[in-house]
Amino acid sequence: MTLHPAPARRDFSACIAACHACAAACDRCAAACLREAELPMLSGCIALDLDCAALCRLCAGLMARDSEFSATLCQRCAEVCDACASRCAPHPYEHCQHCAEACRRCAQACQQMAA
Repeated sequence: MTLHPAPARRDFSACIAACHACAAACDRCAAACLREAELPMLSGCIALDLDCAALCRLCAGLMARDSEFSATLCQRCAEVCDACASRCAPHPYEHCQHCAEACRRCAQACQQMAA
């Protein structure tokens, strides 16, 4: 019986870290938005925060498993992160600004990973 070496795994650690950081920032932003007085104005922000956090976690898991779908989903994740950053950035709240920045970093990391 001949054993073949396992294929080399790619290092996704930077992108995984960016995805985890973005998911946490989005969760914090959504929770903080729920406590703001202008809640109706923030409903779209909250919904996109939750979508972005879920997709970031999915992508981190796919990369950790070296899934064949990592690049495809990370490209979509970059799009959602860009949309979330654009939605959060106009709001004056610190949590929205932090979320927008984390989303921008994650979008960049996911674009680089998917390239």
